[in-house]
Amino acid sequence: MNGLSVIFAPLLPWPVIWVGGGVALVLLALALWRGLRGWALRALAALVLLAAIAQPSLQREETAPLSDIVLLIDDRSASQRLSDRADQTDAAVNALQAQLAAMPNIETRRISVHDGADNAGTELGAALAEALASEPRARVAGALMVTDGQAHDAALAPVLPAPLQVLLTGKRSDWDRRILIETAPAFGIIGEETAIRLKIEDMGDVPASTGGTAQITISIDGKDPKSYTVRTGRDLELPLTLDHGGQNVVQFSLAPVEGELTDRNNVATVQINGVRDRLRVLLVSGQPHAGERTWRNLLKSDAGVDLVHFTILRPPEKQDGVPVSELSLIAFPTQELFVDKIDEFDLIIFDRYGARGILPSAYFDNIKDYVERGGAILVAAGPEFATVESLFQTSLGDIMPARPTGRVISESFLPRPTDIGLRHPVTAGLKGAPKPEGEGDDTGPHWGHWLRQIELANPTGEVVMSGAEGKPLLVLSREGKGRVALLASDHAWLWDRGYDGGGPQLELLRRIAHWEMKEPELEEEALFAEIEPGSLSMQIVRRSMEESVPPVTITLPDGSTQEITLNETAPGRFTARWSAPEAGLYRLKDGDLERVVAMGPASPREFEQTIASADPLAAAIAGSGGGVTRLEDGIPRIREIRAGRPSAGRGWIGITPRGATATTDIRVQPLLPAWAWLLLAALLTVSAWLVEGRNRRGEGGAAA
Repeated sequence: MNGLSVIFAPLLPWPVIWVGGGVALVLLALALWRGLRGWALRALAALVLLAAIAQPSLQREETAPLSDIVLLIDDRSASQRLSDRADQTDAAVNALQAQLAAMPNIETRRISVHDGADNAGTELGAALAEALASEPRARVAGALMVTDGQAHDAALAPVLPAPLQVLLTGKRSDWDRRILIETAPAFGIIGEETAIRLKIEDMGDVPASTGGTAQITISIDGKDPKSYTVRTGRDLELPLTLDHGGQNVVQFSLAPVEGELTDRNNVATVQINGVRDRLRVLLVSGQPHAGERTWRNLLKSDAGVDLVHFTILRPPEKQDGVPVSELSLIAFPTQELFVDKIDEFDLIIFDRYGARGILPSAYFDNIKDYVERGGAILVAAGPEFATVESLFQTSLGDIMPARPTGRVISESFLPRPTDIGLRHPVTAGLKGAPKPEGEGDDTGPHWGHWLRQIELANPTGEVVMSGAEGKPLLVLSREGKGRVALLASDHAWLWDRGYDGGGPQLELLRRIAHWEMKEPELEEEALFAEIEPGSLSMQIVRRSMEESVPPVTITLPDGSTQEITLNETAPGRFTARWSAPEAGLYRLKDGDLERVVAMGPASPREFEQTIASADPLAAAIAGSGGGVTRLEDGIPRIREIRAGRPSAGRGWIGITPRGATATTDIRVQPLLPAWAWLLLAALLTVSAWLVEGRNRRGEGGAAA
């Protein structure tokens, strides 16, 4: 195809040329006013001069037609694998490709769209924008999109220069049911009721046989599931009570109903971190000593601790005649503390307390029962623990994890974790810990020394720290449902004062308290998972006091199982890294230990809306002048239509030929050479002068 056009390459700027044209017009008007008969020739001469300055040229273009481009986008996301949508997609794509291949001057660009990363859903808008950006817009004759219409980034879809035809998979009779979590707390107080708001939604052509009801099952950490029959389409508020600290995985499951598209959105999980409202501690102090204020300051500095301090400031042996009724400004509620409300305390600490008859023996019986029912006591022993006033001589002796020999060791010694202590979560990994006695040279920086220890014998619990002469220093034990910790020294406060370099007093006492309160992260035998944010990878952690552990069994969302072997990466800590094949709920099991882990959303974004609909893409379709066709009605024929005409009809869809061309050659030739322009202007000027001169001579002869 050839094209001819005139182009200009002016010697002077166009404003100057226009000014010259204006001057020529003024002179032409003057010539007319004076009646000069050569005015026409003078006008032509001026026009020739202006044209010479503008330098007109003839441009000849040779062009070749370009083919039109049709974008063929097929949706291969997870929701497209429901029912027979994958077969519908395959059949439609093959038929459309065959039709486009048979049409002259058409090129097809095939784009397949899969699930987006990080549960982003179906990114049809981004795929369409990227495909359009990589092609010349002048050649795009249309876009054919085979999808269920559930685009999660529809706002990114561009306005096409040609029709966007959406070929919708699925059936009009499709219906589905899903569970939707509307509000859920990130934290919950242990033992207190918390609420989760959710809704069960029916979508699509819901059959009347469902009755508008659903069967929902609720379980925490996969245990004790409870089922309820609820109405669909209504907000439901379900109360829950957390019974342990740490992460609680709450799972909601809907019983599958025959005919619904999928049950992948019938499960929802909520992870709630269980926390204690406040730690209630009863501190019972005996003889005043330097470390008493350290205990009090330590507990009072924690805003999460409610401290009740029962202290003996006046020893019984002091006889000064003061009546007992006048020894206190107010009566101390011992009956209320040690009998009526003892179960409200999370921990009871005896700090250098000696049984001197101040507390009746019945109180100690009650404290023993409190421990066996699930309570916890910590005994920080001083010299009185080695005497007849020892708590071991009361009924608490039945639950003490070691027996005092009566000997007080008053010498400098270095507290050390034992072999068991290196594996026990209370003492494992404490910063600056020296090596156990007899395990090589230990001359580097380590904890500070203590100066006094009560000798213990016959330990029945786990000795996690040793002291002077290798004797037990910290003994932990379980008694009934409760726990007991015995610290055989009253010099832990030296670490707080920085004596001999100090030590991790705060961390050690915190761990002891949390272990006694059965915090999951401090259990000797524990199984948990550390999930990497934004991925489907997790680190499985198994803590154990044993030298080896069996493989962990993982149950996948589809019911299949895998066994994972763990390696010891630190004393008492076995780990393995594992990547999940898909998002969902995974169950870890090792003997009696179980852990439920939610990897990604239990119900992926692809299954939030499963009914095929072009509504998300409505704006892009309308902006391009396209249409929507259901594949359920058959695969449409493709026609070429003119721009602005209807682009879809019964059994057909249209694309718009663009008629784009490419320039193959350009030739430019001056209209006249420069000398010709000048010669022509000169001839016209001379002719005008001759005409005007002849006229003047003729007029002079007539006058004579």
